[in-house]
Amino acid sequence: MIKSFKYRILPTKKQKELLISTLITCRFLYNNSLAERIEKYKEDKTSITYTQQANNLAENKNDYQKKVHSQVLQDVLKRLDKTYANFFRRIKNKEKKAGFPRFKPEQRYNSFCYPQSGFRLTNNEKRIELSKIGDIRIKYHRPIPSKPKTCIVVRDIDQWFVVFTCEIEDRIIEKSDKPEIGIDVGISNYLTLSNGKTFDNPRTLIKSQDKLVKAQRQLSKKVIGSKNRTKQRIVVAKTHRKIRNQRNDFLHKLSTHLVQEYGLIVFENLNIRNMVKNHKLAKHISDASWNKLIQMTTYKAVGANCVVELVDPKNTSQNCSVCGNKVSKTLGDRVHKCPACGVELDRDLNAAINIKNRAGTVRIKSCGDDVRQEEIEKSKSSRNLLRNKKPHGLSVW
Repeated sequence: MIKSFKYRILPTKKQKELLISTLITCRFLYNNSLAERIEKYKEDKTSITYTQQANNLAENKNDYQKKVHSQVLQDVLKRLDKTYANFFRRIKNKEKKAGFPRFKPEQRYNSFCYPQSGFRLTNNEKRIELSKIGDIRIKYHRPIPSKPKTCIVVRDIDQWFVVFTCEIEDRIIEKSDKPEIGIDVGISNYLTLSNGKTFDNPRTLIKSQDKLVKAQRQLSKKVIGSKNRTKQRIVVAKTHRKIRNQRNDFLHKLSTHLVQEYGLIVFENLNIRNMVKNHKLAKHISDASWNKLIQMTTYKAVGANCVVELVDPKNTSQNCSVCGNKVSKTLGDRVHKCPACGVELDRDLNAAINIKNRAGTVRIKSCGDDVRQEEIEKSKSSRNLLRNKKPHGLSVW
């Protein structure tokens, strides 16, 4: 398994200039290589391969490229080759937006990679040495479990980070004594668990919306190409960064809590792309970042002896969690009332119970498919007993 570790670095003024210079050199190489591929295809309808461009680069480096580590330049060409491969894959799959590779402006090229060598931690992990750049101070806040394979340097407006990727041995997930849980995601309550527990929606974008609107309004008044517009663009970008950091902080804390408390976590396999087509809810759904929570919970579950499953979301809100009878509801109906069995409970709680009951029946994605089979069989039998109980036994929900 490949895992990434991100750290803040604090370069000096001279080192920042070298980092920016490396980014500019990589961006020019990317754009020139893309132009070369386009011109070659226009001339004789043939494509240039990565190998041809890499060999040509080794023989014809300019003065700026000689100041950059060779493997960093090679990775730029691999990056371009990958975008072409993705473009042709989308064409083959007949996707609506194939997305031909585009030339990169300065604001859209913010990283370069040392794919094998050219970097090492020094001075008891207090500094990182980058080839052709120097020895940079690093905030090494957690250890890396194995030798890093790659090092990606990332610029985030006025901050710099390094991202190490490492190979982690796959762990066999053993049987867990922790309880199983079904989770229904929402907007009024961010999460509703099948045990009745709820988590409030932080609404990070909505809370900072006034500040963001004001900054964007000021940006729209600036003259295009002026220094004042560049300054205001950075203000807007920093506002977005703060919102993003607040959201990520909430999601990290919540996903960590889930994998520590529960042994089986069941989510719906939602189609977010279709859900954001509703213009009345699109902003709230995007702000919630449900898919990111599922991703974080899934990769954290590997190291926490936990299993994450995604199940079919069809009719989880409509079906009764006790008798299975379908009770049609609109988005405005927040209480589930079943005319067949008489049970009455919160709509989201009813959905969370249905989600939990579907665990092990329609497994779309899981972490550790070869484990917990005995528990799944036991849970199936217990669910059948639960459905046969009389409604008054569930009135507390």
